Amino acid sequence: MLKVRLKRYGRKKQAVYRIIIIDSRKRRDGRALEEVGFYNPLTNETKLNISKIEKRIKNGAQLSNTVKNLLNKVNHI
Repeated sequence: MLKVRLKRYGRKKQAVYRIIIIDSRKRRDGRALEEVGFYNPLTNETKLNISKIEKRIKNGAQLSNTVKNLLNKVNHI
């Protein structure tokens, strides 16, 4: 099963994340099938390619809780 989840980047105590499509059996920072967004919790900067995410969800991909919250936050603004 495919998952839409976060991949951690950045320095210690200053994490930034990429939102990726990856097989659920792979490790968190493994090689992604596709990168569909970016999230910086320090500055609350969020960039999402919503069309690609929706396309993957229609094909059966599951969202992590954090990505689900980010999508809800972006859609309500």
